[in-house]
Amino acid sequence: MTPLIQITHLVKSYPDGEEKINTVLRSVHMEVAKGEFIAIRGASGSGKTTLLSILGTLLPADAGSYLLDGKELLRPGIDHARIRNEQIGFVFQDHRLLPQYNVAENILLPVLAQQKSVNREKEQYARHLMEMTGITQIANQYPATLSGGEFGRVALCRALIMQPLLVLADEPTGQLDTENARNIANRLADINRSLQTTILMVTHSDEVSATAHRILTLKDGILQ
Repeated sequence: MTPLIQITHLVKSYPDGEEKINTVLRSVHMEVAKGEFIAIRGASGSGKTTLLSILGTLLPADAGSYLLDGKELLRPGIDHARIRNEQIGFVFQDHRLLPQYNVAENILLPVLAQQKSVNREKEQYARHLMEMTGITQIANQYPATLSGGEFGRVALCRALIMQPLLVLADEPTGQLDTENARNIANRLADINRSLQTTILMVTHSDEVSATAHRILTLKDGILQ
């Protein structure tokens, strides 16, 4: 079976002052099967967020190949905005919920990026996701009234609403206490099992990374 993600010789560098170049990703190789749940570990500044940003087409690579479901995403002419909306879901550390919209509306925002109104099928799927993550009772609440754990679950539902091929989670438990961090990690594992959604998660936590199928480490620009 063809892997969902195939990365070869991925390279990314940044100017580092005084005309120096800091190579963050030296030659990254990775294959991820459909339905896998992968945790990526590494020291602060090792390039974990850079790698996730490239996988999410938010950042270009300097060199290498990135195939998502058999399609090369690093060549010119790719509609990256459409790919991000339809095929890739994001869960950020700061969640990025819009304060003027309630929980249900925040979850459905990716739908409105593609069409003028939300159809009944998507409304029903949003309710299904809220039931799966245990937040049905807060559907009409606004972000200012939510706890940290509720923020995380709303962000997870929003990442899943377009039924993406891939969910990228960048330190999704980084701002949570131990209990809520464990809850979000377990929700991610439940989603992976029940929906067979492929998940790549960056985390510093041993307990959170233990919920994944595999743990990879980014060190010296190489994924091990």
